Amino acid sequence: MISPEKSIPAGIRDVDFGAGVTVIEPVNLYGCKISAGCFVGPFVEIQNDVTIGCRTRIQSHSFVCSLVTIGADCFVGHGVMFINDSFSNGGPARGDRSLWKPTKIGDHVSIGSNATIMPVTICDDVVIGAGSVVTKSIIEPGIYAGNPARKLN
Repeated sequence: MISPEKSIPAGIRDVDFGAGVTVIEPVNLYGCKISAGCFVGPFVEIQNDVTIGCRTRIQSHSFVCSLVTIGADCFVGHGVMFINDSFSNGGPARGDRSLWKPTKIGDHVSIGSNATIMPVTICDDVVIGAGSVVTKSIIEPGIYAGNPARKLN
């Protein structure tokens, strides 16, 4: 356990930034790649082994966990949560990264505020409604919403 006086401060470390990235602090970004022209709002955490494609916007209070790839020209609304541990053994992985699963988001994907994205793949040209919970991969462009998220059009 790390005592408070020895804790590592939140901030930005070991990030591969492309040209023209805008970051509004405070943030917690580490071990990730954020491509050219991206925007990252305040109170966002982006963990290691995450790649964010060009011109993608991530709004405030969102959490992008390890093993997430987000394509180009995407929008991630306020308070969106990405999950890499599906509790496949009945509880949290407790640091066992072998139980974590990746998430891949295509290009031109918009994710509404407060959505939860489980370990899935989402194809290009998808809109996820606010508050939706994506539990299964999406292989067809369109608009999806609900819990679990379903195609609307």
